[in-house]
This record gives sequence, structure tokens and C-alpha cells, in this order.
Amino acid sequence: MPSLSGVCPPRSGWRVRAAGMLVVLSACSGGDAGGTAVAPLADGTFARIQRTIIEPSCAGCHRSGSSGARQSGLVLSADSSYQQMLNVPSVHPRARADGLPRIRPFRADSSLLYHKLAWIPGHHSADYGNLMPMGTTQGLSMGQLEYVRRWIEAGAPRTGHVVDTTILRDARLQVASFTPLAPPAPGAGLQLTVDSFPVPPRNERELFLYRTLGNREALYVSRIESRMRPGSHHLLLYTFDESRTTFPCNLRPPANVVRDLRTAEGIPIAVNMLPMACHVFFAGAMTPEFDYRFPPGVALRLPPNAAIDLNVHYVNTSPAPFPGQAAANLYTVDRSAVRIEARTLNLANTSFTLPPGQRTTVRTAFPVASRTTILALTSHMHALGERFEIRVRRAGGAETVVYTNTDWEHPAFQQFATPLVLEPGDALVSVVTWNNVTDRTVRFGLLSSDEMDIIFGYAVQ
Repeated sequence: MPSLSGVCPPRSGWRVRAAGMLVVLSACSGGDAGGTAVAPLADGTFARIQRTIIEPSCAGCHRSGSSGARQSGLVLSADSSYQQMLNVPSVHPRARADGLPRIRPFRADSSLLYHKLAWIPGHHSADYGNLMPMGTTQGLSMGQLEYVRRWIEAGAPRTGHVVDTTILRDARLQVASFTPLAPPAPGAGLQLTVDSFPVPPRNERELFLYRTLGNREALYVSRIESRMRPGSHHLLLYTFDESRTTFPCNLRPPANVVRDLRTAEGIPIAVNMLPMACHVFFAGAMTPEFDYRFPPGVALRLPPNAAIDLNVHYVNTSPAPFPGQAAANLYTVDRSAVRIEARTLNLANTSFTLPPGQRTTVRTAFPVASRTTILALTSHMHALGERFEIRVRRAGGAETVVYTNTDWEHPAFQQFATPLVLEPGDALVSVVTWNNVTDRTVRFGLLSSDEMDIIFGYAVQ
């Protein structure tokens, strides 16, 4: 599972999500993985929590030496979990900003562990990453959740029986909820959907769906909102490069037909990959819920008779199938309200090589040829990615870090209250660190076991 702060590599543990958000408590949280090992306890309330909840549901990702533990700094084995959670600050940015340590004695509502485990509808667990345990569509039983809550409220002692075990008889399961995204009001925009589809167990599924918009006049998009079912990695919206008129860009996919990139056995479907050579990034999100509004007077333009190729990617590390689903709302404004047309950024390095069994950092500069004002940025990497920095490099050589992300699965989306202005000769620089814990060389590719180095964003000129 991801962690109290991070994300787990695929096929290495459990993963779970709720209320349209992925959350984490399993094998990839933040903090210092060091510390003195303590002999595991044989009995007591915490010993039961360790044995029946943490070890089967969390320790698979948060085990010593795993990429999840290295990324998050959290090892949840019986000899270390207690001291690595009690009063230890979280590395999850929002949890840290909200002052939530992993466990705060006597305060379950101020303990990240409890928020990670609580799938209660309306609970703000989703604010802090993936829900635990990952890899299922059901959380702990109501009795288990209450057992953990009462233990924290009793001071979270390491020894002793402080909670009545009869609570555990409540076997009702928490179930991940998902509320479909409501479409824009009539006349306010349009909704594009990818209806529910199965994601096989211990597998991943990436597909495209081509939708024509039927607009007779140009559309100006001032707000982008999206929502995906739990288990998602990304939802991206592409238009096509109309200046390219040779094969395959002179063709368009069939409308309203799901195009998988691979067969159920994982064999690439080449014909479904061909349109990717002609795509132009228009919008998208790597988080289960997303809502971005351009500054007043700024909008993206869609030409008359536009079409969008929706791209959805799900990674299922669990032993059971679950449904994928996604929707995006494009809110529009009248042309008279638009002073500046926005443009999108899709800056990719596809030529890196990651040797087996080692950590590699790659720097890639993307110079700008004209004055560019950056409104927002996000990153895209896969499961071996540990850190993605975006820097602004000035023509004189000085660099400033403007974006940092350590979550490959649901990277941060950074909006700039004061836009970043790049002059000719300046550059955006991606600085990506991967830890290739496998025994094979890894290169750019579409699977989560391959890697990526992409900057997405919005800008004006």
C-alpha cells in the first residue's frame, strides 16, 4: 500500500481508496526509517493491532529494504512499528501542515494512522493520501477501526490490554464510496465520461476513448474538474495535432469505442497505440479528484468540431478485481470574457536508462524560446520514482526549485499565486531520482513498472 505519506510500488502490497480518493496507511509512509529495533510483544492491545491489522495489511509495503520503506522512511515490522509511529511527524505535506503525527496519544482525530484507516463517508481521510489497507475496496471492519480508535484514545500504550476485545465482534466492513461527478449546469460546459470497466487483479489497465464534442463554434474552457474511482493513476485528455496530415495522424480512432493498450494477457495492441504519436495534451489529472480554475480572463481554446481522446490508467495490486471509472467536466465561458488564451505544457524526457539495483538521478532542461508565464505545474513518473523536482534555470545559470513531489501515483499539482515568468534563454528543468530495486534495466514506457519523466502544466505567452 502507499503509506502514511507515500506510495507503494505495484505488486508489493495492499492498496485501497475511498470517497474518490486513494489513501494510504500501508507500506509507504514518511519519516525516518532508522531507530533501535525493539523486541515484538506477544500480547496486549497494540500487539493485537500489529498482528491482525498492520502485519497483514500494511507491512508488505513497509518492510525493511523495500522501495516503499526507503521512499517513506517507515518500516512497520513488529520490532519497529511502534517507535516509528508514536509522536513521529508525517511526511505527507498536508498532514504535516495540519499538525498530524502518525499517532498522537489520546487524540485519534489528530493521528494520521486513524485517518488512513477510516473510510467513513464524509471523513477527510482522503486529504492525506491513500486509504488503508490498499488493494481492496473494503477497509477494516467497523470493530477493528473502533478498536484502533479506542487504543489511541487510551494513550496508545505499547503494553497492556486497554480496549475490550468484544468490540472486534462488529464484523461490518467499511466500503469505499464513490460519487459520480455531476455534470456542469446546462450552458455552463460539458462532461466527458469513461464508464465503469473492470480492472483485473494484480494487473493494470490503460485505455483510450475518443469522444466528439459536436461544437459548431470554438469553446473556451476556464475550469477543469475531474473525478476517478479508487485505484486510478491518471486521467488525461488529448486533442490531435492538426498540422500533421500523414499516417497515422491523418486518421482518427472510432468514436465511443474503448481502445485498450494491451490484451488481458499484457500483449501490446499496436493499432491502439498509433494515435498516441499525434496527441496534444489538453488537460488531465493524476489525483482521484481534481478542480483547476484558470485566472480570470484566461481560458483554453477548443476549435469548432473538436474531439477529445480520453486516456485512463489504473493499477490494481490487489488479489481481486475492482471497477475503474472517470469523468471530466470542461466549464466554458463566452469568448468575450477571454483576454488571453492559455496553452498546455507537455515536456518529456524519453531517453533515460536506469541500471538495475541502483539509484539514478537525471536532469533534463527544457529551454523556452519566448516569454512564458507558468500558471501551474505537475509531474509524471512511475513506481520506481522517489523524487521529482522542477526547477527554473535562468539564462545566467542560477536555479530555483519551484516544485517537489515524492508521490508517483498521485503527484502534487502546484498552482502559482504569483505566476513564474520565464524569459528567452531560461528553462524548466526536471530533476528526477529513481531507485531501481529490480534486477532489470528500466527505460521509458507506459507500464507502471516502466518509468516516465514528464512535466505537465498550463501557461500563457
